[in-house]
Formats: sequence, C-alpha cells, structure tokens
Amino acid sequence: MSAITSASEPAQTPPGASGSSSTLLKWLLPLAFLVVIIAIWEYCVDAGLTPQKVVPAPSEIWAAFFRDWNTLGPAWLFTLEVTVEGFLLAVIGGVALAILFSMSRLVEYTLYPYAIILQVTPVLAIAPLLLVILSQSTVLLICVWLVAFFPVLANTLIGLRSTDHNLLNLFELYRASSWQKLWVLRLRSALPYFLGGVRIAGGLSLIGAVVAELATGAGGARGGLGFVIYLAPRYFAYPRAYAALVLLSLTGIVIFLLLSFVSHLLLHKWHESALKREN
Repeated sequence: MSAITSASEPAQTPPGASGSSSTLLKWLLPLAFLVVIIAIWEYCVDAGLTPQKVVPAPSEIWAAFFRDWNTLGPAWLFTLEVTVEGFLLAVIGGVALAILFSMSRLVEYTLYPYAIILQVTPVLAIAPLLLVILSQSTVLLICVWLVAFFPVLANTLIGLRSTDHNLLNLFELYRASSWQKLWVLRLRSALPYFLGGVRIAGGLSLIGAVVAELATGAGGARGGLGFVIYLAPRYFAYPRAYAALVLLSLTGIVIFLLLSFVSHLLLHKWHESALKREN
C-alpha cells in the first residue's frame, strides 16, 4: 500500500528550482534570438542580398567599434554626461513640482497646464529657437529635462495622492504636521510610483540627449553620438553610424537595468510589486 501511495504522489520540485530555470530562460531566450538575427543579417550581406555599403555586416560594425573608437569613445562620454545631468535635473524638478502640487491645489491649477504644454512641445522645434539665446550646453540640458521630467512629475504626484486615507486620518488624529505627513507617510507611499517614473525618465533622457544633439547640430554641436549618427553617413562611414547606434542601445539597456536594480533594492522587502511570491 505504501508503495502504491508513494508512486502516485507527484515528484517534489526542489525549492527555487522553478525560479532559477525561469530566470535562466529569461536571459537565454533573448540572447538566442539575437544570435539568430545577427547570423541571418551576416548571411544576407555576404550573399549580396543587401547593399553592403549602406547596410554593413555585423562583423563590420563590430570592427568599427575598435577602428573608430577614438571618435566613438569621446562622443559616447559626451552623450552620457548630458543624459545623466539632464536626468538628475528632471528627477529633482519633477519631485519638487509633484510635492508642491500635492500640498497646494492652487499652485497645481496654475502651473500644471504649463507642465503639459512643455511635455507636448517637440524638442526638435524648440531647440533651434533656444540655441539663438542660450549656449549649446544649456540647450542640451533643457531639452533632456523637457523630455524626462514629466513622467517623474506625473507618477510622483499620483503616488502622493494615493496615500491610504485611513493612515492620513490617523496622522491627523495625532496632530501630525503637514511636513511630518509628507516625510513619514506620503513620500513612502509614493516611492513605487516615483521609481516607475524614474525608470521611464532614464530612457527618455538618453533619447532627449540624442534628439537635442541632432536639433542643435546646425549650430555646431560637438562630440555626441547623435551627431556622429547624423554626420557619418555623409562621409559614407555607415559602419561607424551603426556602431554608434548599437552603443546608444547598449547604454539605454544599462541605464534601465541600473534603475531597475535600484528600484528592487528599495522595494523588495516591503512592496507588493517587488515581493517574490509563488502565485
């Protein structure tokens, strides 16, 4: 009887085995797909199915990383510097405005429409106008800030407004000040929303930096990867342009992974969105 019972029982999966295999698949499947795409791309170029001068092979793009690194390296550092500085300004400005709006409806009604106007104004349209009155470096930072600050503002404001009203009533019962409610309760409640906005703003900051470089290129933009992508095809240096594009993509991936890691560190011990559960 015991033998029959033991045979009918399902095999027990070791703890963590399912999670580890899922994590492995999460990394292996995209890498395998990328390898297939690169192999097909390389074959099409070698077989003459694509114009090699305009669409270089992946091996040629890889070679361009080393051959043109004296150009790509400084350009990447310039774009990264603009991205990080604009991103930090967007985070500071977005959080400050969100706190201000949450504490005063009058201020929100006055300024929020202008925040929306700044969000929907195309950077390509406003950058040449700003370049007439401001320096190139200032225009680049303003463009990155314009693109990236609204997700931080909107998400943080939603988080501040999503605070549990029962907890707010408890704080009021104990006569907590507005700053105590903000610092102890509202900001903690808004943290997951803020981090979601920050992850969006990180990628938008890189996009804003590249777009700003393209928009200010006629005014003598120097060094950025966006300007390299704009200029390289004019000299038929297509591998360099593709290498700059790949470098931008890798930079965006790294930014997203870093911000996701920071979000996990801040949330994994207490927030539902980061807790590991089996169901």
